[in-house]
Amino acid sequence: MRRADRLFQIVQILRRENRPVTATAIAAELETSQRSVYRDIAALVGQRVPIRGEAGIGYVLEGGFDMPPLMLTVEEIEALALGAQWVMGHADPALAHAANDALAKIAHVLPEEMRTLISDAGARAPPAWVMAPDGLDVGMLRAWIRAGRKVAIGYRDEAGAETARTIWPFLLGYWEATRIVVGWCELRRDFRSFRLDRIGQADFLDERFPERPAVLRRRWQAIRDAADHSYTRS
Repeated sequence: MRRADRLFQIVQILRRENRPVTATAIAAELETSQRSVYRDIAALVGQRVPIRGEAGIGYVLEGGFDMPPLMLTVEEIEALALGAQWVMGHADPALAHAANDALAKIAHVLPEEMRTLISDAGARAPPAWVMAPDGLDVGMLRAWIRAGRKVAIGYRDEAGAETARTIWPFLLGYWEATRIVVGWCELRRDFRSFRLDRIGQADFLDERFPERPAVLRRRWQAIRDAADHSYTRS
């Protein structure tokens, strides 16, 4: 690997992590020596890349640092194109439109010889199934998730029984033919998922729920991870 490529990869490694990364871990991923990593970190700091840390503890990339958009690998471009194609076929119209716009922006700044990686990609998402109609405004729901506000819904379960729920939504899930919202249900006092096509009505409330969406997502994920671990051991 050329040194310039290695410097770029070090920045990418630090960018994706939210905790200090040791020189040992960086060296293992790049298949180089720790001594080379120390020299590369020093070179990056000398170029005013805001890396903080020290040998033996780890390094972090401080916020506010950005890199030119043309420094994308072929695999990264194909991954972005594939992900955007999936979103355009499965997400709500506003998010699908945003994915299309994002691809157009990426294509605009790419060199001419790389634009075909988007316009004629070798990896493509399959066409979406016909999506069941949503029972509420998904764009509003995403805004309420970001704001940490409650939503009151009328919900119909698989058997057709209807209940009134107040939920603390924190995650949208996209299946092949349906979309779901995951949240804390005040009625059941537990995490629940709700198919959007089974929501009969929705009132977007001004009331905030007491925990941040990110905290609820971590709690929910921890429960899922524990359940998966228990299933694997059994």
